[in-house]
Amino acid sequence: MNAWIPFRTLFVKEVVRFLKVWRHTILAPILTSFLYLVVFGEALSKHLPVYEGVSYTAFIIPGLIMMTVLQNSFANTASSFLQSKIAGHLVFVLLPAIPGPALAAAYIGASFVRASLAGIGLYAACAFWATPPVHSAAILFAFAFSGAAIMASLGLITALWAEKYDQMGAVMNFVVMPLTFLSGVFYSVESLPPFWRKLSLWNPFFYLVDGFRQGFFGRGATDAAVSLAVVLLTACAATAAAVLLVSRGWKIRS
Repeated sequence: MNAWIPFRTLFVKEVVRFLKVWRHTILAPILTSFLYLVVFGEALSKHLPVYEGVSYTAFIIPGLIMMTVLQNSFANTASSFLQSKIAGHLVFVLLPAIPGPALAAAYIGASFVRASLAGIGLYAACAFWATPPVHSAAILFAFAFSGAAIMASLGLITALWAEKYDQMGAVMNFVVMPLTFLSGVFYSVESLPPFWRKLSLWNPFFYLVDGFRQGFFGRGATDAAVSLAVVLLTACAATAAAVLLVSRGWKIRS
């Protein structure tokens, strides 16, 4: 079976799905993150040390963009696939016997589009407040791509596992959101006490936020090459796991 046609069809269907409710899927995340910028930028700008010559407001913008990319990548695959399972119309996707890699790629690819629109939209909105300089567009793209791949794949795996919305919500609220908020979005880990600084190094999202921030400022708490190698390997592993589980029909085929 030619995998390109079903991939393209499902990919377009998924993109159209979230664009139809763009106020919820695109505008709402941009507005939420922008409010974080306004509130935290004003409240903490004189209290938290950041890089020399960099304002606190400019410092948190890359973290907010990455947080938006991660959360929207996860939410897109998780909510769409789980909704199809619960509503019963996932069967129309499974009946044509679409190859597992093509099916997974369509959902993950659509998440890339949603995360990109939300991230770019947030950057444009933040430009009215502060505009951090771009040190390396290649580093920005590499970390954003890796982060979106990781979270879209984990969202797909979560949707395969979950049987109701509460389970998906639990993963989002008790795993994804805490890890993103504690990844250095609103502060520099270099300003933390030694214990908490070392603990932050066990947070995988920290490397995504720190690496993405280095794409803007050219400096961070870790070596960008090492962080990129870690997140790329994680992205490959997460994507491979999602493709394998979808191909086997885990929890969706008897």
